[in-house]
Amino acid sequence: MVTSATASTTTSTGATAFRNQIANSLAGGANASTGSAVATGAETLVPLSVVARITPSLDPVAVTHIGYASSASLALELASGVSLSQAQAIIDQEWRSLHLPASIMGELQSDEGDLGKSTHDSEILIMAAILAAWITLGMLYESVWHPLTILSTIPSAGIGAIMALDLFGLPFSGMAVIAMLLLTGISLKNAILLVDFAIHAERERGMTPRDAIREACLLRLRPIVMTTFAAALGALPLVMMGGYGMELRQPLGIALIGGLLVSQAQTMFTTPALYLLVGRCAQWGKDRSI
Repeated sequence: MVTSATASTTTSTGATAFRNQIANSLAGGANASTGSAVATGAETLVPLSVVARITPSLDPVAVTHIGYASSASLALELASGVSLSQAQAIIDQEWRSLHLPASIMGELQSDEGDLGKSTHDSEILIMAAILAAWITLGMLYESVWHPLTILSTIPSAGIGAIMALDLFGLPFSGMAVIAMLLLTGISLKNAILLVDFAIHAERERGMTPRDAIREACLLRLRPIVMTTFAAALGALPLVMMGGYGMELRQPLGIALIGGLLVSQAQTMFTTPALYLLVGRCAQWGKDRSI
């Protein structure tokens, strides 16, 4: 009985070893893993106690990092009626009262913590977009002054976007920054339609600035209104659609629609006046240089 059992065990071990050898060869080598917890190679195994010592301890399950420094997270939720700036002031006050060493640092993360950094970055992006538009328009019209008339529509678009967000009780988030960048280009379109027509009327037909901008307003009113409302209606589904991602789409659509409507009103009322004012300033500069 013992001999038979030993022979059976030897046969089973040999079959297993042969099967593992075939699997290793198919996997790409004699030392390839077969997924088995039992060693199938002929190499000598090193006990874990030789290279490590197992002792019970109280350690975190995972160690998170910010950059190269380990970090610990504390969750917070703003109370009703408390703004982020007020919460930041309270956190800074408590941080100073703890007198922590300089090697320990703290900062807000996620949407709340990234607000200051994203706002600073968005300001740089918006200023870069305005500068690029001013240089492009200056080369197009061969003038430094008339692009200022076109760029005057950007503040009104931004004010309209912020007013619309405030009206619906939405914060100025990253999607609102994207809407501001989009409005930088869309709002310029209205003023370009007026100023481009007026400049060509002055240079090619010899019209006075007043007559040129007046005719531009009469002839360009319909395309300006049509393109503005087409863009606003295109953003309307972003506001009305619900479901997944609604918290991202709604601020974008509301900011776009509010900025477009205010920019539309500003373009038709103040752009002609600014065109005449900029033209007089440019003429005054030429007279002074002569």
